[in-house]
Formats: sequence, structure tokens, C-alpha cells
Amino acid sequence: MDFTHGDKVEALRRRLQDFMDSYVLPANPEWHREVRAGRFPARLLAERKELAREEGLWNLFLPGLSPDEPGERLTHLEYAPLAEIMGRIPWASEVFNCSAPDTGNMEVLKACATPDQYRRWLRPLLEGTIRSAFAMSEPDAASSDATNIRTEIRRDGSELVINGRKWFITGLAHPDCRLLLVMGISPHLADAPAHARHTLVAVPADAPGIQIVRNIPVMHHVAPEGHCEVVLRNVRIPMSSLLGEEGQGFRLAQVRLGPGRIHHCMRTIGQCELALELMCERALERRTFGRYLADYANIQDWIAESRLEIEQARLLVLRAAYLLDQGGSEGARTEVSAIKVVAARMQTRVLDRAIQVFGAMGLSPDTPLAYLWTWGRAMRLLDGPDEVHLRLIAKEEIRRARETQGAGIAYFTTPEQLEPDARPRR
Repeated sequence: MDFTHGDKVEALRRRLQDFMDSYVLPANPEWHREVRAGRFPARLLAERKELAREEGLWNLFLPGLSPDEPGERLTHLEYAPLAEIMGRIPWASEVFNCSAPDTGNMEVLKACATPDQYRRWLRPLLEGTIRSAFAMSEPDAASSDATNIRTEIRRDGSELVINGRKWFITGLAHPDCRLLLVMGISPHLADAPAHARHTLVAVPADAPGIQIVRNIPVMHHVAPEGHCEVVLRNVRIPMSSLLGEEGQGFRLAQVRLGPGRIHHCMRTIGQCELALELMCERALERRTFGRYLADYANIQDWIAESRLEIEQARLLVLRAAYLLDQGGSEGARTEVSAIKVVAARMQTRVLDRAIQVFGAMGLSPDTPLAYLWTWGRAMRLLDGPDEVHLRLIAKEEIRRARETQGAGIAYFTTPEQLEPDARPRR
């Protein structure tokens, strides 16, 4: 594996960083002012999205684009350093049409959309003229096991009828959200295998029967695009809204999860790099008891440990990205689970140290640290909790061990195997 970046990626990194420095970072205070005033910063985003597309910094995440579709057709490995740069400002990825949940939804639609679904949904998403959401998690079911999902997608003549309740649906409060991908159970498939009962459908976000109950704060942070609780009550859609076939919903959902999880981890690396930079700057300028914080051994340890953890996580991200490029989501399944656990835990540790160095200021909205810590903590649950990923990794290790069971005995040495003159003397 060669993780060096070619000339193409290096050029994109420079262009992306220049764009961030020129158009995104200077707009960050205005973005926060708008959000704190209860207004969605739509104009600010629209202006920068137009500029980004003109600059060729568009749809950087999607490898499988055709020549007539807008984007750079980068591999996951090539995209990784660019996602790091975007991740330093949490709202920046939308500027480049690289934000969740759209990225995952585009992956799904790219895999299975009919010509009509392509025209109505995928093409506008690729163009960045609409946003979308993905509805899987439910308040009344342990959604880390998708077989628990209770939302029903029932046939009724030439229509499908949806009834259920979903929550933590990211993006549904965005003013440009036009599409909701809904995963549910098809009652007539009740006797099918557990993972062949799910159906995935494309639902207009303004369809009758969809009610947004609330935008749920995540650790008291309210996202302007929303992490919504939504009720679907007798929502009627045509059969043509099916994505793939009935019973394929679980498999199709996996298409979006591998890339989606690793994209979060790529952005996390950038956020932790920012936290480490801020920690070091604070340690160099702040004095206590006659010494700069940077002169204290424990602060130096925190800085060093943070650097080690970031580099370790970055290498695991790049390995997972490489395997994703080589064998798809299934070929990188274990590595994606591994980095999902490692990156989220690393983010909370690095951010915790940075907050400690900043003192009370680190708890306030004057720095990005408190928000970035909450995002790291949320990552330990979103896209599957740590425990589910650890279970998957352990099962894979145990499977390998069963295949070679007994081979390890060759590495044991017993007293009977030693030569007489080599035996320990009393």
C-alpha cells in the first residue's frame, strides 16, 4: 500500500485549502451569527457552493461518476486528505456537495435508481440543487440491530403505504431537503430471512402524512439542518418509489454505510488536527505559576499522545480507504468498523485534552472545541455504536482463529522439549 498523494491530489489539496482560507473560514463568524439568531444561512451556503463548483471542487467523494456527471471521480484514498481539510469547519462539506447524508444517499441511488429516479432525485443531488435525508433509526426499537425496525411499508394496490416513527434523521430540517429515503419492513415478507424483510423507498420530503415532531438537540447542540424526529402516518407513494426490490432494503443500506462511516472518520482527523494546533498555541501563550503551559511535562505528554493517536488513526483510515477502493464495502468491512471505533474514541480524547488546556474557555462557544468534543461523543453511537463494531471485529478474529486452530502450539516450549543441559538448574 502506497499512501503518498499523487500530483493530482496534491494540486486539489492546495486548491481546496486556498478556497477554505479565502471563502469558508472568513464566513465562519457569519454562519454562527445566523444560526444563533435562528436563521438558516442559506444565502451564505448558496454563494459558496456556486463558487466551489466553478472551481472544480465538487462531488469529490464519489468514485463511480460517469463523464457527463459533475465531479472529480476520486478514489476513497484520494478523497481522504481532502475530507480532512473540510472537516476542520463542520459545515464546510456542504459547500463542496460532500456532506452527509447526501453522500450516502447518492451512493444508494447510483447503485439502483431507475431512469425516472435518476432524473427526479439523483441528478439534482449531484448538481447540489436539493438536499436529502435517510430515515432508519427509531425511538421504539434498538436500531443498532436493523431487524428490530418496526416501520411498515405495506402494499395497497398500485401504491405503498408507510406508517412508523423515525428519529435522529439528519438533514430533514434543511430548507433544501426534498427527498427522504425510508427503510421499513414489508409485512408480506414476514416469513423471509431476517435481513430480507426490509424495503427502501424514495419519498418526497413534503409528502402528505410526514410530520416533523422536533429537531432533537445532540448534547444540547441544535443543528440547523436538523436531527429530527418524524412521524410517517399513512404516507402514500407509488410503487415506482421502490429502490431496488422489496426485501432488498437491508442490502442497499449497506451500500451507503461503508463510505459514509469512513467519510466521518476522515473529517474527524482534520478536526483533531485543529484541536491539537489550538492546544499547542494555547500552551505557548498561557502562563501559570511563572511558567508557560508548554513547559509542564504533563502538557507535553498530552501533546505527544495526541500526535501519536492522530497518526495511528490516519493510517487506519487510509488502509480502510485503500481496501474500500479494492474490494468495496464488503472487502473493507472489518477495517471500516475498526476505524469507526478508533476515530470516535480518539476524537473525544484529543478534544478533552485541548479543552483542559484552554480551561473554562474550552467549555464555551468561543472556541470550536466543545462542539467538536460532542461530535466525537456522538460518533460513538451514530452509524452503529462501538459495541456493534467491536462485536463484528471480534467475530472476524475468532473466524480466522478457527481456521488455523492448533497452529499456535508450535510456539510453546515445555521442559520435556529442552535438551538436558539446557534445563533450568535448581
